[in-house]
Amino acid sequence: MEDLKSIISQAWDNRELLKEAQTQEAIREVINQLDLGKLRVAEPDGDDWKVNDWVKKAVVMYFPIQKMETIEVGAFEFHDKIPLKRNYAEKGVRVVPHAIARHGAFLEAGVIMMPSYVNIGAWVGSGTMVDTWATVGSCGQIGRNVHLSGGVGIGGVLEPLQATPTIIEDNCFIGSRCIVVEGVRVGKESVLGANVVLTKSTRIIDVTGEEAVTYRGEVPPRSVVIPGTYTKSFPAGDYQVACALIIGQRKESTDKKVSLNEALRDFDVAV
Repeated sequence: MEDLKSIISQAWDNRELLKEAQTQEAIREVINQLDLGKLRVAEPDGDDWKVNDWVKKAVVMYFPIQKMETIEVGAFEFHDKIPLKRNYAEKGVRVVPHAIARHGAFLEAGVIMMPSYVNIGAWVGSGTMVDTWATVGSCGQIGRNVHLSGGVGIGGVLEPLQATPTIIEDNCFIGSRCIVVEGVRVGKESVLGANVVLTKSTRIIDVTGEEAVTYRGEVPPRSVVIPGTYTKSFPAGDYQVACALIIGQRKESTDKKVSLNEALRDFDVAV
């Protein structure tokens, strides 16, 4: 692994090395390791996450060394540089037509993909459902037993290299048409109601106490979140700006489905 890391780092600093067979083999090996789940772009590190910058570098450099090819799947035809993921049966992954994952994305056994899309460098944990028309962008990290509801958009991030990918931790429920991008981290067991939009600059306001507490870029674990607005003054007047509101906490429970139902019922969250 250290040899791979060294070759990737040298090629990143000197792109002429991309023409060499050794460099290309190293890059493709990293992508293969990602596909098998033996490498990750980001991984849990205690209560935090560690970004493996050199792996992201390999993903970025994979594109220029790949040639455009026609990919035929039955009656369907694609034209791209990245192969499609294969051998779902032996991986224990359920894939409903027309779900697509790219080579270099890892799907743990027990993942269910409805017609949806998972991009290169992503990691999706066991028991997770990627529901209809949901997308997991490049290098997105999706935990175990997560439900990405219909039309959810999880943003990709390759650059800047030090940026943490978008992360949805274990046992989260992400409601319909939510958008989570720019490396936002959603903590374990959180519930996002329908249409919540989270970017790095979005105000995430906890309104459960006597005074509001504002977060950016991170949803604390077990939060129940809905869309909201706050008033902001502009030269032309005062206008409502989108934010997200934490309206409660999901209770700890060994049965996460029961906990989720309680959260939705207690706080009347649309999903």
